[in-house]
Order: sequence, then C-alpha cells, then structure tokens
Amino acid sequence: MNLRTLFATAVLAVAPLELQSQDSGIPIGTRAPAFSIEDLDRKPVDVGQFIGKTPVLIEFWATWCENCRALEPALLAAQKKHGARVKFIGVAVSFNESVERVKLYAQKHGLAHQILYDRKGDATTAYEVPATSYVVVIDRTGKVVYTGLGGDQNLEAALAKVDPAR
Repeated sequence: MNLRTLFATAVLAVAPLELQSQDSGIPIGTRAPAFSIEDLDRKPVDVGQFIGKTPVLIEFWATWCENCRALEPALLAAQKKHGARVKFIGVAVSFNESVERVKLYAQKHGLAHQILYDRKGDATTAYEVPATSYVVVIDRTGKVVYTGLGGDQNLEAALAKVDPAR
C-alpha cells in the first residue's frame, strides 16, 4: 500500500463521506489561530498579518487530491469575484508532496492566490484539518464563520458571510 492510499484510508476511517462542516476541524465561532509557514520560495509567511484585518479563505489542499481538483473551478471563480475584498490562501500539505511539485501545479492550473507550503504541519495542526480539500472562512474580526470539506462546497454561500457587498 503506497502512502497516498494509506492516507486516504486513514481519512475515510475517521471522516464519514457525509461529513458536515461542523463535524470536524476547527470549530465555527472560534478565533482563527495565526500561523507561520513557508511560501513556495521557502520564505516564511506570517498568516496572522491577515487574520482580524480582512476576511480570509484558507484551503488546505494537495496536488494529488481529487476533491481539491473538483473544488478548484469554484475556488478560482470565487477568487475572481471576491479577491479584491477577501484574502485567498492555499495551504499545500506536505504529505506525499514537494514544494517543486506544488509550484509546478500552481503554475499549470493558474492558481493566482497565495500558495503556502506546510512543511512541518503547523497550519494543519492549528486548524485541526481532517483531510485535504478543507476550507476555512474567517471574517474580518478573526472569527471562523465556515468550514467545509470536499469537492462540492458552496463557496459563494460561505463567502456571503464575510463579503455581503459582492
């Protein structure tokens, strides 16, 4: 069994397929934790500089994640529509992943939002990430207002909570 299969098996054992946004991960209504991880040039980035100042959408993803690929069109459309008012951050998990692979994927797929690399798992731990394709939306006060998992999330409804003027 390869690492990808092992990870997917572990996720499915913990997370039922009908997983709802409040069933796992960081609880809605809590203060979003700040974290520092690397960008794709291996420079440190403090995500705390955005939390509590502007709405933020964070997606925890991987290049090999099928749900992430399914969510990608909705994410790109949401960024195009809300990107001037909401900070979009992609946190690439380091499980079975490399910075180089993430960088190539981001270029090939036209990912224009900030992509970070969670080499040590600090961000995934802070946000209690249950699996890839996990999205967290944070309002301008720093409160978590939405969490979701999977390739079929209603990002427009989630972003309406932080960007009603859209």
